[in-house]
Formats: sequence, structure tokens, C-alpha cells
Amino acid sequence: MVDKMDNSEEYNKIIEAGKIASQVRGEALKLVKPGAKLYDVAEFVENRIIELGAGVGFPCNISLNDIAAHYSPSHGDETVFSEEDVVKLDLGAHVDGFISDTAVTIDLSGKYSDLKKASEDALNTVIKEIVPGINVGEMGKIIQEVIESYGYRPISNLSGHVMHQYSLHSGVSIPNVYENTKDTIDVGDLVAIEPFATDGFGQVTDGKDVYIFKYLRSRPVRLPAARNLLRNVEQNHAYLPFSERDMAKIDAHYKAGLKALMMAGVLYGYPTLVEREHGIVSQSEHTVLITENGVEVTTK
Repeated sequence: MVDKMDNSEEYNKIIEAGKIASQVRGEALKLVKPGAKLYDVAEFVENRIIELGAGVGFPCNISLNDIAAHYSPSHGDETVFSEEDVVKLDLGAHVDGFISDTAVTIDLSGKYSDLKKASEDALNTVIKEIVPGINVGEMGKIIQEVIESYGYRPISNLSGHVMHQYSLHSGVSIPNVYENTKDTIDVGDLVAIEPFATDGFGQVTDGKDVYIFKYLRSRPVRLPAARNLLRNVEQNHAYLPFSERDMAKIDAHYKAGLKALMMAGVLYGYPTLVEREHGIVSQSEHTVLITENGVEVTTK
């Protein structure tokens, strides 16, 4: 939350993080084409964010087709984009912990333009309706109605989220369907809004793969590789999520180290999120700052 937005230091950092994420999103879009490696795009995104003077808010997500989120290419990942892919590119930057979060869908197949429009239109429509103090359940209702008007289903168990400094998910969620809740967003809130639309069931389930991690607490571990990774995590990733790729650059035995840290309760692993009936998924996301006059889209 930002208490004083007029030319405040925090405000300027929020705006800068948004501008950098928006620029990198535009540059990365040009790299998403058949035959290109997902790994190369993810590395470009994260390196470019740093090059422009920000930090990586979370690992670049590049989720294909029925995968809705949390796929971040692993070390040595040889997966390439195909002409049939529907790609969700989700990236984030931060300036001193003030985060921007944005996502876009690229339909390489050319078959899902309406599905792509459904999530985009839902995002743009709900942003126009935001006023200080708006009930988040009513925001979900707007998103749901727009997506359903295209003949698709919103994903009910995915949501947007309020962000605080160095905290990507800070309590209040922005549902993609109507919910009976008293939760609101108000002046000073920094909010990631991310409608997901699908031609499937409308829910995601946990996949078997984990590529993104979050530090929980320090605990003693015996494995040398785990201790090595833990030192790096505590120094460089204590607050925001990080990727398997980050750890592969630290220790050759990173897989064993990550497994040991998860078993010890030091790390939480985010599983890939897959549409329940393997329907195709689209996603559109912006970060908005709630002001006295409405909203300011930081990632436009």
C-alpha cells in the first residue's frame, strides 16, 4: 500500500517498475515464435529487467495451452514454441520491492482469437469500473460476465492479488468469478488483476512439475548442495519467488539440493497449474494503483 502518492518515492518506484515490465513484455513478444526456445525467452525477460535497472519480481512464466500458470523453463529445457501453441507470457519487475505484474496471451495457432479477446476484454472492462472501495466480489462478477459473454468460462480458482513491498500476494485476492465477500480495494492499493478464460471446465489442478520456489524459513540441512543453495536463497531470494534456473547457476547438484530444502520445509514449490479438463487457457494481466480518482495502470 502507498500512503502518499503525490510524487512520493514509493509512487515513483511503482511507476518505474511498471514501465520496465511493460517494455520488456513488448520486447519479449517479438521473440515468441515457432521454433524459438522457451528457455531463451525466459532468460531474455529476466536479464532484460535487470539490465533496465529493476529486479525480477518473479520467474518468467511461459505456460502453453492447457497449462495456466507456473511453468518457468528449467535448466537445459529444450521445449520450443509450435505453430499450434497458445502461449501465456507472465512477467514481473520490482524496484526496491515495489512490484509490477503483467501477462499477455499469444495465439500462435490463430485458432483462439476469441478466447484471447475474452480475457483481454474482461481485464479492460473491470479496470474501467474500479473506484476506491470497490468490492472485489463485484469485480469478479464483471470478469465472469464478460468471459461468459464470449462463450467461455473464467477459471474460478485463480485470482488476482494485492501486492505490498516485497510481497507478491498480500492477503486480498481479486476473483475471476462472483464471490460473496466483504473484501475491498481502496486508495493506495497496488493490485494485479488477471482474468483467465478457458474452453474447458473452468478450474485448474496441480500438475506434477515444480519450477518456481519460495523461501519459507531457515532450518538445518545436511546435504552440502542444500546448504550452498540455502546461503544463496537467504542472500538473494528471501522475499520473492525464484526459479530452478536460478539454482542451476549456483550448484551442479542443485536438483538434490532443492529436493532436500523442500523436504526440510525451507522452501515451498509452486506446482504447474493445469486446466482440469485440459482446456486451452488465455490470460491477460495488468498492475493497477488505486488512486482517489480511480486507477492508474502501471503496466500499460
